[in-house]
Amino acid sequence: MGAVGERSRQFSDYIVYVDESGDHGLRHINPEYPVFVLAFCLLHKQMYLEQVVPKLQELKFRYFGHDMVVFHEAEIRKSKGPFNILLNAEVRRSFLTDLSRVMEESPFTLVASCIDKRRFRDRHGDGENPYHVAMEFGLERVYMELQAQGQRKRLTHVVFEQRGREEDAALELEFRRILDRSRLEGLGESLDLVLANKLTNSAGLQLADMVARPIGRHLLAPEQANRAYETLSRKFRRDRGGNIDGWGLKVYP
Repeated sequence: MGAVGERSRQFSDYIVYVDESGDHGLRHINPEYPVFVLAFCLLHKQMYLEQVVPKLQELKFRYFGHDMVVFHEAEIRKSKGPFNILLNAEVRRSFLTDLSRVMEESPFTLVASCIDKRRFRDRHGDGENPYHVAMEFGLERVYMELQAQGQRKRLTHVVFEQRGREEDAALELEFRRILDRSRLEGLGESLDLVLANKLTNSAGLQLADMVARPIGRHLLAPEQANRAYETLSRKFRRDRGGNIDGWGLKVYP
C-alpha cells in the first residue's frame, strides 16, 4: 500500500458538521429567542456521498435549475435571496415538503447543546462563553459516539463555518483546550478542526444549518407544532433505553 493509502487508513469513516442558532452574547439577550444552540451532525462518509449529497443536489436542480444556491435556514424561513420563490405559497409548501423528506431520509446522528442564556448569565455572569460550554459538551458526545461506531484511534474532522478572524481564532483555541483538558482518554488524538468559508457549498454544512433553530424553537415552545423538530427528534443520539437527555441533547443550565 502506498503512502496515500497508508494515510487514508488513519482517517475515520465519519465526518462531523457543526452549525449554530442564536448568538452567544450575554449582554443583550433577545427575549424572543434567548437561547444558543450548537448542533453536531455526525455522518458516515460513504452514506454522505451516496445519499445526502445527491438528494440535496437534486432538490436544488428541481427548484432553482442549478446547484450553486447555498441553503440557509434563515433565508428559507424569510423567503430571502434566491428563496424568494417561496413567496408563492404553493411553491413554498412543495419545497418544504421535499426538504423535510431529504432531512428525514438523510442518515445522520444528531448531538446538540442548548444554552438558556438568561439562566446561564444568572449563574455565571457574563464572563463565561456559552459557545465554549456548548462546544465541550458536543465534542465529548460526538467522540463517545465515534468510539461506539468502532472509530477508536482514527481521526475525525469536525467542520465549523468561519465567523470572522477573531472569532475563528478564539474557536480554534478553545477547541484545542477542550481536547487537551478532556478526561476522555483518546479524545485529543481523535478529533481535528476544519474551518470552512461561509460561501462553501458543502452539503454537510447546509444540513447542519437546517438543524439548530428547530431545536431551539422546540425547547422554547414545546407545545407548538414544529414539523422540523419532529423529523430531527428521531436523529438524536440515544442511550439503550431510547433517552436523548444527556446523550444527544444537553440543555444547560
